[in-house]
Amino acid sequence: MDLIKIAQETFHIEADALYKAAERLDQNFLDAISLILGTKGKLIITGVGKSGLVGAKMAATFASTGTSSFFLHPTEALHGDLGMISKNDTLLAISSSGESEELTKILPHIKRFDIPLIGLTGNKESSLGSYADVFLDISVEKEACPLGAAPTTSTTLTMALGDALAVALMEQRGFKQEDFASFHPGGSLGRKLFVKIKDLMRTTDLPIIKDTTTLKDAIVAMSEGKLGTVLIVDADDKFIAILSDGDLRRALMKEGFSLDHLAIEYASQNPKSYTNTELLASEALEIIENGRIQLLPITNDAGKIIGVLHIHDLVNAGIKSK
Repeated sequence: MDLIKIAQETFHIEADALYKAAERLDQNFLDAISLILGTKGKLIITGVGKSGLVGAKMAATFASTGTSSFFLHPTEALHGDLGMISKNDTLLAISSSGESEELTKILPHIKRFDIPLIGLTGNKESSLGSYADVFLDISVEKEACPLGAAPTTSTTLTMALGDALAVALMEQRGFKQEDFASFHPGGSLGRKLFVKIKDLMRTTDLPIIKDTTTLKDAIVAMSEGKLGTVLIVDADDKFIAILSDGDLRRALMKEGFSLDHLAIEYASQNPKSYTNTELLASEALEIIENGRIQLLPITNDAGKIIGVLHIHDLVNAGIKSK
């Protein structure tokens, strides 16, 4: 038994069904889009078994791409959850046969609400097909399952049709990257578009020393600060230099090195800093990477240090540069 060929045949069967379904899209698809766009309430998805699982995924996709939506299980609907439906909603029901018992039982009650019903079924003459205001064909020639029993090709097609509806709705609504990120603030895109310097910078227990501090005391401050760096300010607390552990190692190689010398003698002068705390963290990471530094001091307009942004904090927060 060649399992690779069996797997490849599964791909081919399902891909062929998708191509054929794409070719038969018609005005009904456009009518479904119009109904959903005109919905003042929510788009409610319902279905049982594998159709229900696909429906739950579709509801999640719609909800995250600008179409307010949730999944309603037909059985729960018969036992009180019909109250979740309002007159401003639209229902999208899924059943390959169009005769799923749990689903067909709620259809007469759905019609009492006088709300639009979009039916995804493989049989237009079925109960679901008859009740539907808009019929979307999810029929397939064969399931990939060798027994023709387990929903395989049909569920793939149904999910793809749901994605097609969601993508078309996004285009119609002008749904942009920023809109998607606002629904996914915890995702990588949300972090990239919304997390700012002020959200991640450290503002307490900063290793700040005066320009009159000896190197010996600077090393103590560096150890206590746990940033591998000390920030040096002048008599007016203005940021003027930075001493890193790299600067310290290089200082050790210099003739006449002494721990009693002032730390600023071995520090990097005119270091990089930033004042705009509203800058996106992803853009700050670019500054750090391009400057080949690990720490970006943040100052106010007077040049006084108000915080620091360390590359490790950015990485740990999942921030990536553009």
